[in-house]
Amino acid sequence: MIHILETIFAGLLGLAFGSFLNVCLSRWPEGESVVLPRSHCRQCDRTLTWWENVPLASWLALGGRCRTCRAWIGWRYPLVELAIGVLWAVSAWQLPNDFLEAEFSAAFFDSLFLVIGKMLLFWLLVALAVLDLENFWLPNILTLPGTAAGFLFTVLSTSQQSLLPAQAWTQTALRVTERAATFDLLGILAAAGLILLMRWIYWLVRHREGVGLGDVKLMALLAAWLGFPGALLAFGFGTVLGALVALVLLVIPSVRTESKSWAQTKLPLGTFLCIGGIVSSLWSEKIISAYLRWAGF
Repeated sequence: MIHILETIFAGLLGLAFGSFLNVCLSRWPEGESVVLPRSHCRQCDRTLTWWENVPLASWLALGGRCRTCRAWIGWRYPLVELAIGVLWAVSAWQLPNDFLEAEFSAAFFDSLFLVIGKMLLFWLLVALAVLDLENFWLPNILTLPGTAAGFLFTVLSTSQQSLLPAQAWTQTALRVTERAATFDLLGILAAAGLILLMRWIYWLVRHREGVGLGDVKLMALLAAWLGFPGALLAFGFGTVLGALVALVLLVIPSVRTESKSWAQTKLPLGTFLCIGGIVSSLWSEKIISAYLRWAGF
């Protein structure tokens, strides 16, 4: 029962942080502050009341429209809140059943550290996915600090999982930490290099930019958090998903008949990579293990 309550609390917290993320997603591209002014309708500029700011519930109660001017609010708002809420609830559900019983022990803080890290990663990936989908923009303010945070998180979590409590601050601990940092840094460079290679090949073939530097930094972020195998899985899933979306667009008659516009259609690679990153974060071990068994390794 306590485990269920933990999951519900994490989900509700995710809805609240998803609501704040919606503010960021609306204001960042416009260069506006996310603190002031208070939440307001983007059409009539009316300041929203407290009950119009309840995550998910307010959108449903209002029918997705402003109470005053009846302007359409958009599906992005409830979907972002729901996505963060569900992903955070899943993160909490993966905690050990006796998590609270080990209060203030080493196991308690290790588990809490891991789930907070996963929640931060999901928040970043949803933010970047929407920004790239709506604006073809992967801002440095998210990708660069996100990569640094992922690097620190991976190094610290790997060190904690590899050491006994009595080994803290010993020479062994330092060697384990150094090895974890080296492997993660190499993974970051390899993942970023993969997208840079794609960018260079596309330039040679088409003589124009096809992959932005934001995607390079996003792959570095994924490798920092997930390791190179996890980032590679995210890349594979993202590119397959992007190819499927391109095929769907190709069979739409209005797009197919305009061959010139089709050839120049831009797709948000970052959005697909972020979705792949979420899938990899949740199920990478199972997917990679299943693939290795299928391949006979």
